[in-house]
Amino acid sequence: MQLSANGIAIEVDDQGPASAEPLLLIMGLGMQLVAWHDGLVQQLLAQGFRVIRFDNRDAGLSQSFDALGVPNLALTSMQHLLHLPVRSPYSLADMAADAAGVLDALGLRRAHVCGASMGGMIAQHLALQRPDMVKSLTLMMTNSGARSLPGPSMKVRQALLTRPADPKNQASVIEHFYKLYRLIGSPGYPAPEAWLRQRIAASVQRSLRPRGVLRQLTAIAADTQRARLIGAIGAPTLILHGEADPLVPVAAAHDLARRIPGSRLDLIPGMGHDLPEPLWPRFVAGIQQTAARA
Repeated sequence: MQLSANGIAIEVDDQGPASAEPLLLIMGLGMQLVAWHDGLVQQLLAQGFRVIRFDNRDAGLSQSFDALGVPNLALTSMQHLLHLPVRSPYSLADMAADAAGVLDALGLRRAHVCGASMGGMIAQHLALQRPDMVKSLTLMMTNSGARSLPGPSMKVRQALLTRPADPKNQASVIEHFYKLYRLIGSPGYPAPEAWLRQRIAASVQRSLRPRGVLRQLTAIAADTQRARLIGAIGAPTLILHGEADPLVPVAAAHDLARRIPGSRLDLIPGMGHDLPEPLWPRFVAGIQQTAARA
């Protein structure tokens, strides 16, 4: 369903009893709400949560920001590497206001919040902007934005900068994403090829917004002050991270744990930058235990 949140149109999936504990799931760069697998959602519902997924702005079925133009990725990358200011069409703080707007539109004053990758960055901003709204915080495979942290491996950087051989051909686009997800996925929990290809195909058929990805990526590059602010986060916080993550190296998890008072750290051997099905019970248990701390 479409909601007006923070003044823009946001696509939302809301499951579970209205009386259950609300859990807001925030997905990462260019990803859609369906990247929170239905099976994982069912496990969360079984633990008594009301699960709320949504498409971030510029992704999925939510409002497009094509009118703001396409950022110059080469210039943005150079500015970021040289620690120069980056101008973005909108900010991660704006995207956090969208997330708060979803809860406001649903009439929810407070919720547990879980963010993955860029979604974890947005979740940090939400916990800073609206501390009254965030009951507990689970940060998955994300970082504080500190400039001193190691970045992706060179192989991953190169893969992120490539495009499908034929961007107008769906099979070519699916093959491109398949190779990328294989590269950044969990070596200890490799997804079956047919299952992964089917999920990618379903996502591409639902929506494909490469320009939105560039604007979101620029928002990440421009977000340089968060690391010095997150010490003010007071919500019970869990940091979940894969020890084999090639996109956001595990040093980022240790950094977050040092910066967020009272946070707990769960490092998972063999996990990369994805949500492997065998680990869903561990994710659910971590979210539930963190919620209980609230």
